[in-house]
Amino acid sequence: MMLSQDDFKPVTMADREFFSRHYTLYPQTHSDNTFTNMVCWNHYAHYTWALVEKCVIISSTIGNVTRFRPPIGPRNPALLRSVISLASEVSDTEPLGLIDPDTARWMKEVCPGINLVPDRNHFEYVYRASDLADLPGKNYLTIRHQVNKFRRNCKNVVEPISRENWEEVKRFLIEWCEWKGCEGDPVLAREKEAVFFAIDHFNELPVRGLAIRVFEKIGAISLYERLTPDTALVHFEKGLPDCEGIYKAINTEVATRLAPHFTYINRESDLGVAGLREAKMRYHPHHMVEVFSLKRDS
Repeated sequence: MMLSQDDFKPVTMADREFFSRHYTLYPQTHSDNTFTNMVCWNHYAHYTWALVEKCVIISSTIGNVTRFRPPIGPRNPALLRSVISLASEVSDTEPLGLIDPDTARWMKEVCPGINLVPDRNHFEYVYRASDLADLPGKNYLTIRHQVNKFRRNCKNVVEPISRENWEEVKRFLIEWCEWKGCEGDPVLAREKEAVFFAIDHFNELPVRGLAIRVFEKIGAISLYERLTPDTALVHFEKGLPDCEGIYKAINTEVATRLAPHFTYINRESDLGVAGLREAKMRYHPHHMVEVFSLKRDS
């Protein structure tokens, strides 16, 4: 079985129904493979995909480096070898990534001696929805105090993101970007574009959103969706520094709405950012979505 880059086509909005059907059969636990993630970040990661023998193969190209993911679908050793061969041909020293533990075990059976290493920067943090909503016990004492202080000191209203406030959400994002200095940070600038895309296609994507209005102006937003029957996924969470504790407040408000419907909330990875890692650990994850990368000798 020979696989080539000619077999791949760009991910577009027209592919939504296909991915929805495929992921019903083969549920994804990592946010990076979700359709929402791919279309929102397409301007940065240039996602392409191929359908080969009922398996979906995804690749992304950041800068000049193209990397692949293992086939999503029925286990097919010949196809796996073909993907590894193509990836090794066109990629760098890490040709295959976002390999879940079950797939990693299978890959080691098919290709003994293959070098798979944990990719800690892309492990995703999964919390009990009820913990994030209720902030129970000593573990959450500080966060609970900060949320209560926010509610006391900042006159706020929580509202769903909808057609009525889309333009205001975009103005909020522009202000957020100015505060964060997006001009000097390409990743943040692209993140703003990703959220803009999500808002522009809000009714075409499976996302929902929440905003906190502080002193009548939007001060924080969150966009989320169903990932699996028991897990919701928070894609984006942004806040302005106008009122202390606003990030913790939006986190709690979203969890309060999700907890009746989901056991867990996936809040994505920390990408190796030290401050972000500490902040995510502070909420005491229930478990991590672990992933591995294929490393080969340079």
